[in-house]
Amino acid sequence: MSTAIEVQNVSKRYGDNLAVNDISFAVPTGSLCGFLGPNGAGKSTTIRMIMSIIYPDAGTILARGGSALDSKDRIGYLPEERGVYRKMRVAEFLGYIARLKGIDARSSRRLAEEWLERMELPGVARKRCQELSKGMQQKVQFIATIMHDPELIILDEPFSGLDPVNANLLGKVIHELNAEGRTIIFSTHVLHQAEQICDRVLMINRGSIVLDDTMDGLRRTFDPNTILLRSAEPIEKLIAASESLPGVVEITHHHDDGHTAEILLTRTEGRMDRIPQDLIARLSELTALESLELRRPTLDDVFVTLVGTSISEAEDAEA
Repeated sequence: MSTAIEVQNVSKRYGDNLAVNDISFAVPTGSLCGFLGPNGAGKSTTIRMIMSIIYPDAGTILARGGSALDSKDRIGYLPEERGVYRKMRVAEFLGYIARLKGIDARSSRRLAEEWLERMELPGVARKRCQELSKGMQQKVQFIATIMHDPELIILDEPFSGLDPVNANLLGKVIHELNAEGRTIIFSTHVLHQAEQICDRVLMINRGSIVLDDTMDGLRRTFDPNTILLRSAEPIEKLIAASESLPGVVEITHHHDDGHTAEILLTRTEGRMDRIPQDLIARLSELTALESLELRRPTLDDVFVTLVGTSISEAEDAEA
């Protein structure tokens, strides 16, 4: 399998802060990879090193087999910071960026029109970039990143400033670009966004890689061990009897209505594909069951398992 990005034993220090600590990973060509972790974990530093904006203190990095500078017209890069030219009109800005990538003026106008429509930005072509909201500026900057049809797309916090509707739109477009054959890696600290579209996940914490796996591999490794239960009656009796239930570690209220609970089970060696029948029978005796279902572990659950804290808690600890 060919690789679009190779990072080998890379470290980067800023004074006393070891921002990236001897990390190694590879991004396969054609994959859609989420680079996940708390703010300050080392994601942006790693991406800037991949792009040859800064250089590692140790280790080697290859993007498309060499330096990103050698493939700059085949790579699309969306930085974490806003990169629009605020006083330029949107169409003028997109045309300028397209020409820097070798696209002629006529083609750049056509591409700008097509992408503004695709990103649901009607009527902004003549507006100055500074007149747009932060979310609209982010979508314009994304268009500038991919207008030249790059083979490798690197996005640093692409969902920043987007409301849920536009975040879903951007996720859909990212998925479509990957389906068309582009290799995409994007960083985010909002894990549910990656969970919806990635086929591969890299997790980083305190400058070190803590996970590198496909989504299928994650599902095999981190089996579900939580049941969501909905009852037609309050579940106090069920909670009181939790210690007598086979294979149950803990029962907690899932919502404030008193009728829904999460049941944490002991992990088993084999894969859990269904809820044990003896447990279902015992639960039925204790409460008026409406529904039972296995809850698949989220990426945040995986992060907690690996690191012992959630993404948000890790960010608070660094603040």
